[in-house]
Formats: sequence, C-alpha cells, structure tokens
Amino acid sequence: MPGSSLVKPGHDEMVALGLAVPRNVKKKALALSPRRHNMTSMKRSLLYCGVVMFALFAQTAFAQFIPPGSSQFNPPPPAPPPPPKIEVPAIPKMDEVPKRSYAPVARQKSFGDRVSKCLDDAAAAGLGPNERATYSRNCANR
Repeated sequence: MPGSSLVKPGHDEMVALGLAVPRNVKKKALALSPRRHNMTSMKRSLLYCGVVMFALFAQTAFAQFIPPGSSQFNPPPPAPPPPPKIEVPAIPKMDEVPKRSYAPVARQKSFGDRVSKCLDDAAAAGLGPNERATYSRNCANR
C-alpha cells in the first residue's frame, strides 16, 4: 500500500486514514435489512417518525391552561398599574448661596403660659390634683 496511489474505498481507506476497522465489517452492516439500504426508504421512515413525534408533543402546545373552578369565558385580568414615578431631588450647588425664607417666625409661648394651658386642659378633662400635676409637667416639657 505505501507504493499505491490509488486507495480503495472501504476498509483500505480507513486503514489509510489510520483508523482501525475489523475485517468482518461489510458495506451494508448499518442497514436494517440487506435489501432496504436505499436512501428513499430511510427518508420516508424518518418522515414518519417526525410526524408521530410532532403529533405526540404538539398537542400540549396548542391547548391553553384553564385553572380549576374558572370558566373559559371569563374576561382577561386587568392590566397592571403603571410603575410609580420617581423624582430625583434637586442637588444643591457648592457655589450657590442658600435661599432663606424671611417670613416671620411664630412666637413661642413662655414656659409659664404653657403650664397654665396644660393645667386648664387637665382640669377640663376632670383629672384630680395629683394627675393634673403629672399631666401639666409632661405637657409643658414637650
């Protein structure tokens, strides 16, 4: 074989490629029967297998799932609400002077005025003298 330029197909070709093939492998060993080794019958059998597989697995793809206890005539669920709008707060600038409000600030009452108001509230609520003292102390310190 090293001197021959012509390589026979089959066993000799496999040996030339470096693949070991036993001598008892025949040309038609992969056919189902010795007389059915043509391509048209193989194509036809593959087509039949494909049709059967499609028929078995395609049935579930065409059916819709209806949950138990519901009807197929129910209207579809409403659309989800729109997402909330997120606003980015304004970022203060480093070289900008902060804006100030020049509105007059409400004058706070003095401590004595607050205690008097709290004692009046406690008396109006019907509290005794000891409860009035406790209530007015807590109320005035808020």
